[in-house]
Amino acid sequence: MQKHIYILATGGTIAGVGEAGATEGYASGVLPVEALLSGLPRLPRMAEVTGEQYASLNSDDITQAIWLDMARRLDSLALSDRYDGFVITHGTDTLEESAYFFHLALRTDKPVVITGAMRPATATSADGPLNLYQAVALAASEEARGHGVLVVFNEGIYSARDVRKGNTFRTHAITGGDMGSLGLMRDERPVFYHASLKRHTARTCFDLSGVESLPTVAIAYFHVDAQPDILTQLARTHDGLVVAGAGDGIVSLRWEARMRQLCAQGVPIVRATRVPDGAVFRNAGMSDDDMGTIAADTLSPEKARVLLMLALGRTRNPAEIQQMFLQY
Repeated sequence: MQKHIYILATGGTIAGVGEAGATEGYASGVLPVEALLSGLPRLPRMAEVTGEQYASLNSDDITQAIWLDMARRLDSLALSDRYDGFVITHGTDTLEESAYFFHLALRTDKPVVITGAMRPATATSADGPLNLYQAVALAASEEARGHGVLVVFNEGIYSARDVRKGNTFRTHAITGGDMGSLGLMRDERPVFYHASLKRHTARTCFDLSGVESLPTVAIAYFHVDAQPDILTQLARTHDGLVVAGAGDGIVSLRWEARMRQLCAQGVPIVRATRVPDGAVFRNAGMSDDDMGTIAADTLSPEKARVLLMLALGRTRNPAEIQQMFLQY
């Protein structure tokens, strides 16, 4: 029986339009979802597709309000027996943040697949059509069920927890970093080789029903001679902080002293790293036990921010939040 896949289009480069053949200087989010689907002649034989133009944005303009609304929309659609899986088209700049938010917030085991493009639809050899086609194919696959939110890009399948953008313009920009891909796509055929052991979707503790806004979390980027006053300023206007430290989350003695002071005042602080790969393990490099900080594990500062926002909706206890960073 043919699967029915629901697509929520949000804009991005995949719907971008510019000078014919050019890969830069384009406007994002111009083409409607119907135009994206019309360029996929093999699609009707693979799945029945319903498209919704949810938004027409550059992904830099995504907000937490959009996240919450989209999560409610997807959870509502997932309750219907009519739909077997879902695809979200999204700009690549913040794709990894949206993917991880939905990975933690959605309450369904049905496949949810996010994709986009590095070249606008009007570019020579645009990458969007194949990415979208394979995203629909993956969403229609029984093998994708139960993996949480997945990202399909450049014929790779990635877990939303580990995916990141690793290049500013090339078509292999989306990667899984140290964790690699979960599998590969060949035309419409997915092949899985790995699975993430971290909890997600219906197995998380996050219930956003009735939630109108999330706690605010800022990222403070450490660098040589960085002034610790920025931490105090951010703590005044945010519910929690993520520090993108050097190496395995290490900061200067001045920043350490200020972080210790803020933690003592009840400000939740996650210690992450500005280094693309690796991990910030608890008490490695600095003593989280002594400072009162939370270690980000393998989460990037951007993803640590997403998890801390959700965690603060349930608790401000650093030990409980640390456990979430180990589970999710």
